[in-house]
Amino acid sequence: MEYSFILKGHPNVTSRHKTTLEFTKDPEIGLKADCIVGVGSGVSMENFPTGMIDAIQDENTKITVKLETENAKDEIHGFGHPDLTLDHPTDMVVRKSEFKCSRTLMINADKAACDLKLKLVRDLADSKQLKVTIIVG
Repeated sequence: MEYSFILKGHPNVTSRHKTTLEFTKDPEIGLKADCIVGVGSGVSMENFPTGMIDAIQDENTKITVKLETENAKDEIHGFGHPDLTLDHPTDMVVRKSEFKCSRTLMINADKAACDLKLKLVRDLADSKQLKVTIIVG
């Protein structure tokens, strides 16, 4: 099952966080928001199809997040968990750790913001469009 949505980068994207990566509905971010790579999302996890939510809430589910800008592509792989509520109204967080909260999309990810390809980060800092595709199963 796949779910895609569009965000944009922001001049304050630094992509320096070592353990997380975040997408948000918020249109603006500060320089301290070093995990946020996309802003202005028109969707939240509450918009995911029911079948996708059910799949993400299974600890055996492998999740892939594909990121695509004008000049670059990258992928992040992680896992779901039964304790993921997926109900935060504005934020989606990919975590290398096993920390779980309403903002968490997946845990045990193989990448965080600091691990993304440099061309992708440059596009995001130039406020280019970001397509995110979440694949479960």
